[in-house]
Amino acid sequence: MNQTIAFTTQGVADVRTIVLSAIALAMTTVSVLAPAKASAQDAGHRLAVVDVAYIFKNNEGIKLQVKAVEDNLKAFDAELTAKREELKNSLEKLKTYQAGSAEFTAQEERVASMESKLRLDMARKRKELADREAKIYYDNYQLITSGVQAIAEYHKINLVLRYNSEQMDLEQGESVIRGVMRNIVYHDEKLDMTGAVMQYLDKKLASGVATNPGGTPNRK
Repeated sequence: MNQTIAFTTQGVADVRTIVLSAIALAMTTVSVLAPAKASAQDAGHRLAVVDVAYIFKNNEGIKLQVKAVEDNLKAFDAELTAKREELKNSLEKLKTYQAGSAEFTAQEERVASMESKLRLDMARKRKELADREAKIYYDNYQLITSGVQAIAEYHKINLVLRYNSEQMDLEQGESVIRGVMRNIVYHDEKLDMTGAVMQYLDKKLASGVATNPGGTPNRK
């Protein structure tokens, strides 16, 4: 019995020695890795965010470009109304001729030609305006990205994320969905470079676009 007890005690002592050795090794490992981890954090990535949608919506230069397209559309609508009225009058005149007569045939061809030309003009104008609008967004997005790159390189930022600062509107389902689906849930306001990009874009557009003398809204 005594031998058994002595063996058991010795076994416990051995286990205790192993555990203490393991703890000591773990503490040594942590003390060695801790400086390396801190160093890695110091050399970590620098991040920033930018609200591209806000820039497109609020930049005065872009708004003026979009307004020019809208004004062109309004002018075309007025022209279109006049042409439709002319087509309507031609149709009324067609009714005054005897079906099958030379006058009827000539007027019918005239009406068909007017209607065909009107449809063609509408299709061409629609494509022209769509292309112009697409070019506005394309060109300005290139300017925005070049501004983001310039600012990021200056401040040694190596990752810029796009985010949406729009506040959710409970009365509008789409607004709520957009808010819930945001990729960035929280960020420090100091990381937001939207205002700086707005200023960069203003300078780039100043030579070609007459911006509002009142200035561009700038978020800080």
